[in-house]
Amino acid sequence: MRVSLLLLVAAAAFAQTDPRSTCGGCHEAQVRTQPKTAMGIGIEFPPDQAALKAHPNLAFERDGYRYTIERQGDHSVYSVTDGKDTLSLPIRYAFGTHMQTYVFEYEGKLYESMVSYFPRLQDLAVTLGDERRHPRTIVEAMGRETANAEITACFECHGTGGVRDGKLALDSLRPGLDCEHCHTGATAHAQSMTKGGAAPPPKSLTRLDAEDISHFCGKCHRTWEEIVANRQFGVSNARFQPYRLANSKCFLGNDRRIACTACHDPHTDPPASEAAYDRSCKACHGVDQKSCTVAKENCTTCHMPKIRRTDTPAVFTDHQIRIAKSGEYPN
Repeated sequence: MRVSLLLLVAAAAFAQTDPRSTCGGCHEAQVRTQPKTAMGIGIEFPPDQAALKAHPNLAFERDGYRYTIERQGDHSVYSVTDGKDTLSLPIRYAFGTHMQTYVFEYEGKLYESMVSYFPRLQDLAVTLGDERRHPRTIVEAMGRETANAEITACFECHGTGGVRDGKLALDSLRPGLDCEHCHTGATAHAQSMTKGGAAPPPKSLTRLDAEDISHFCGKCHRTWEEIVANRQFGVSNARFQPYRLANSKCFLGNDRRIACTACHDPHTDPPASEAAYDRSCKACHGVDQKSCTVAKENCTTCHMPKIRRTDTPAVFTDHQIRIAKSGEYPN
């Protein structure tokens, strides 16, 4: 009951404090689309967990444990059993809008679910990164206890207002990233404008070069330096786009044509069509460049291949632009 009350309070506060409601007066197009994007949603509270509402009964088995997620009214219950003992907990937070991982509380600590929802399967499978974990107890099977720094980073990148002074403040958590998250000073600017003031607008990000944008986006999507420092090599790093992009031969740090924002408008979800990215490719590889001998369109289908590890159903677009060869994965 206490959890539900906190979530209702948070939802009410969200409606009153979300700067997007004010920014839309001048930035109507961005505010119309951004809240519906994966970044704009970020985290779903129990009443709004769309995938779980659409799939009210999910099940998965592994290592002698059976996992189920069942919809019960306005929330979902995550359960694991070994046939003798059963542990059931309400899902407090659903992270992500496509591939979705769950966070719940057990004995005062936050846990990441051992299984996640994968849209490619329309079902559950082992959470990305936990493929090598083989639980020995029902608590270990339920999920992985998260370290403070890790879970704080999760809420920082998927939500707004849930972290203050480096510590969790989930009573003020709002789902998704609002304007202030990327445009520091947006809230003060919006509040000033509504009162007839003249607070300076946030610094424009459109003038940042490729290196600066890579570091900016890498705060959540991982920077090149972070992956190298942690030695996260191998096919699992396909999901860290700034690192992979920086490894591309064509990546020039001072050239905005190869920046993240050259292909991705953060206020909209990425286009599903491969052809949509051809214009960005041709900004560098135009008529005066050596032409491709294979095709004149859908460049990313060859030069940014889809990567899937054999131990997970997750698929990622490899952002290391190259002439891709079968079976090759350069680090």
